[in-house]
Amino acid sequence: MRCKHWCRVPLDLAQEARQMAPAGCVDRAVQCQLPAHESNEHHGLLAELATYGTALWLRWRGTGTDLIALPDCPVAGPGTDGEGCCLFAGHAELHTWQNAPEPASYAG
Repeated sequence: MRCKHWCRVPLDLAQEARQMAPAGCVDRAVQCQLPAHESNEHHGLLAELATYGTALWLRWRGTGTDLIALPDCPVAGPGTDGEGCCLFAGHAELHTWQNAPEPASYAG
């Protein structure tokens, strides 16, 4: 289960992020992309950056909010068609494929 915390992107950081994002747009609010956790530090994805394998994240802790460019997590799931992790390198907790909800079963 993903963390349920959201953060509104402060106007000054949104403007800075738009200048850094290749598409020139970012969301005004983001949800923490980490699995549910006890930590007070949260990370919301704002944009993939022009530098391959790097993304712009909004990090917030308590009342502090900042932008941070982080390299993508290099870990792929098991198997030959392993799904890549959609988080940043060095993240704590589970990789995104380990935290995905189980597919629904429709027995008829």
